[in-house]
Amino acid sequence: MSETEDPTDPGTQPIPDQSPKHVLDVDDLDPDELLAVVERAAYMKAQGGTAASGGPLSGRSLAMLFEKPSTRTRVSFETAMTQLGGHAVFLGPDDTQLGRGEPIRDTARSLSGYVDAITARLYDHDDLAELAEYATVPVVNALTDEAHPCQALADLQTVHEAFGGFDASVAWVGDGNNVARSFVQAAAAVGLDLTVATPEGHGVGQDALDRAGSIGTRPAVTHDPEAAVAGADVVYTDVWVSMGEEDRRAEKVAAFRDAGFQVDAELLGDRALMHCLPANRGEEVTDAAIESDRSLVWDQAENRLHTAKALIAHLVEDG
Repeated sequence: MSETEDPTDPGTQPIPDQSPKHVLDVDDLDPDELLAVVERAAYMKAQGGTAASGGPLSGRSLAMLFEKPSTRTRVSFETAMTQLGGHAVFLGPDDTQLGRGEPIRDTARSLSGYVDAITARLYDHDDLAELAEYATVPVVNALTDEAHPCQALADLQTVHEAFGGFDASVAWVGDGNNVARSFVQAAAAVGLDLTVATPEGHGVGQDALDRAGSIGTRPAVTHDPEAAVAGADVVYTDVWVSMGEEDRRAEKVAAFRDAGFQVDAELLGDRALMHCLPANRGEEVTDAAIESDRSLVWDQAENRLHTAKALIAHLVEDG
């Protein structure tokens, strides 16, 4: 600083970084933040719903930009904003100008002038990245073809509730899809023991494994579902055919069935069951398994609400 510069003059002070905090995947939250969100979600769950007039996000708004259909994600975020005292605006595929050719960057900048945060459920992860690049408010990934960090947060809360922490072993048995890739990162961040079992050619991919390794411990990888569940406390599965893969249904169902990837009573044994839903009963999981007294599926679904509340509060109230 020169002798003539006044350190109290705002014009001479560095401009602080005002970039919003985006959560496009789990590793956008460092391990301490991740644990803080999960702990806050548990606290919010114990406290119950908050009256709209007294919520911490009173007067705040959330835009929900959804290209894909949704049950749990949509309802959990809308209810979360209500319980936090705020307001959610749902924008389906026919509710915006994106379907008429408006660039994503224009939508991002316009929405940023109206709301305090954006959740987006999009087909293409690159579109989400562009939305976040041009938004001046936090953007949360509510699911893309690459990642589902909001589900991973609820998964962590569910494991923590069931086992009193993360001293547990989980076997992922199924497709190496967006849910699996985000869970791989989440498990690495909290030190959760994880084995990923997928048929050959359907793994989570090297990038997901490398990102997990940069956070913590990479999961063990196998193509044998029986080997994966040996010694596991939890079996986690998901649909074999994700949204947008309908043209591959016959091929994928045959591949997973032939390789023995259905979670039935025998494969589940006395282990707990997790499934992010919706479930195709009779494909990746049997009715008996999902309805068993070892199923954590409904706790897992409820926890989508509490982790949505905690995450949005973390980004908007604390951001």
